[in-house]
This record gives sequence, structure tokens and C-alpha cells, in this order.
Amino acid sequence: MKTVINIKADEAVKKNAQKIASDLGLSLSAVINAYLRQLIRSKSVYFSTMPRITPEIETLISLAEKDYKKNKNISPVFSDPDEMLEHLHSK
Repeated sequence: MKTVINIKADEAVKKNAQKIASDLGLSLSAVINAYLRQLIRSKSVYFSTMPRITPEIETLISLAEKDYKKNKNISPVFSDPDEMLEHLHSK
């Protein structure tokens, strides 16, 4: 079942938010619903102008850094595509 939420917002804020949502191919309603779902999942509110790395991405970066230090899972530099294909087929 759907319900209606009435909120007060500055007109400029609403128009700017609608424009950005539209540029992303979304309605403002879809964006607000996504934020509400995120609030429910995370039980937190986060505001920032800077991008945030998720814990999953931090874990992957950490694993990649460990591999790099051990020279594990590191591809050599290739001068041409044939050299790269030869390397890939040799493994």
C-alpha cells in the first residue's frame, strides 16, 4: 500500500532536487523513497559533499593492497594487445 508524506521544503531546494533527480532519470519521489530505504537499512543518516567508500569497497581495496605488497595477482605492463593475450593464455 502506498502512502503520502507531506514535507515542507524551500521552493529552490525542491526545484534543484527535481532537476538533479530528472538528470539521473529518476523522479524526486523515487529518490526520497531510496533515501528512506537506506535510512531503514543503515539506521543512520549521512550527509556529505564528498563521495563515501562503502565497507565492502574498503575491504576489496585492503585485499588488493596486500596482494600488491606480495606481488600477487599483479599483471605486467604490456606494450601491445597480442602480448597481453599471450600472457592471458599462458596461465
